[in-house]
Amino acid sequence: MPGVTHDEAPLLADLMPWSVAPLRPGRGWPMGPDAASLRARWAAFVRAGTAEREKLLSPSRSRTLHTAVAQLPGHPGGTVPLAAESGPCPEPVRVLHGPFDEQWLIPDHRLIDTARPELWRVAGEGQLFLVEQGHVTGSTGPAVLASAVLPDGRSPAGRPGRIRPLFRRPGGDEPNAAPGLLAHLSTALGTDVGAGDLLAWTLAVAQASPAGCRVPLTSDAGLWALGTELGRRMLALQARGDGARPKLPGGRRPYVRAPLPARPAEVAYDAEEEALCVDAGRISPVPREAWDFEVSGVRVLELWCARRTETGEAGSLEAIRPKEWPQTWTSELLELITALALLAELRPLQEELARSLTSAGPGISTDVLHRAGVLPVPEAARRPASVLDHHEEGPGGQFALI
Repeated sequence: MPGVTHDEAPLLADLMPWSVAPLRPGRGWPMGPDAASLRARWAAFVRAGTAEREKLLSPSRSRTLHTAVAQLPGHPGGTVPLAAESGPCPEPVRVLHGPFDEQWLIPDHRLIDTARPELWRVAGEGQLFLVEQGHVTGSTGPAVLASAVLPDGRSPAGRPGRIRPLFRRPGGDEPNAAPGLLAHLSTALGTDVGAGDLLAWTLAVAQASPAGCRVPLTSDAGLWALGTELGRRMLALQARGDGARPKLPGGRRPYVRAPLPARPAEVAYDAEEEALCVDAGRISPVPREAWDFEVSGVRVLELWCARRTETGEAGSLEAIRPKEWPQTWTSELLELITALALLAELRPLQEELARSLTSAGPGISTDVLHRAGVLPVPEAARRPASVLDHHEEGPGGQFALI
């Protein structure tokens, strides 16, 4: 019996039915690559008079100096209007700003047009997020990426994807899987299949399509074991929530050969020398595969560096940036180069697995899941769970009733 064809493969939207649209920040200054600059921006904002403060805020229809909103779940930000704010900067938190780019964000609901509170409620220990990438015809990049920190869902090009938490409740409770799916896979494969297995398999085999991300499924236990093991290796490189650092073998590890300048203006790649050139600064060896690694048709390394060499418009809060290239950025850049190189080395294994799926059988198609009663997904599974087990402060200090 032949394997499942691309068009017969289930959509990720049906396998992990609860999803959230990307965040819409509305302004750039509350997010940045270093936390110290965010604190300095906040300090400049609260020092300003009313007229200047309004200009610095970059008000929108959703957020002005007088907008009243609730706190972000899990973060003790202020709820008085920004016009009256005089307190210290809320402690910046790590977020994923598009593919592979961990940045910092001031977790203040008054600064974010659409923050998606339902995501903040389930973030934390035990949680992982899958982020569908924008579909770009001809792109060889991954269709979906994983993150251990809350992602903003930003796609560098193409139609923004959706954010799919692995669990519907805090603390790793209630898998975000179609009801009956994990039990059906467990029976078909003869082994227990958990939410983490489904996520690992998805990372290894997901395919982009105009209709959305598709995930071929198999009932071949051997193929499933190969795919989930490959997916776990990919997860370890994409979502390093445990602080583990990827390493290349000795002799292939990238090093700083010439110091990076304080405020570089140009980033280029020297293919002959396998070197990343940051003005006069130089990092090598940088494999061509790492430099060419794309998501949605955009080079990851190039975009990462570009976001750190921007200067910001004069007089704006975004112009408050580090005076020197921070050492932490260099460490993060070396880790990123390493992760991309190692992910590129896994691509042949992904391609081999994809070929095996098209020839091996039997596969688990969308029709099979319909006959098993797993599909269609109940509408309740597409909505967030009711997870509020504590008070959340609303506008002006009133408790939110949710």
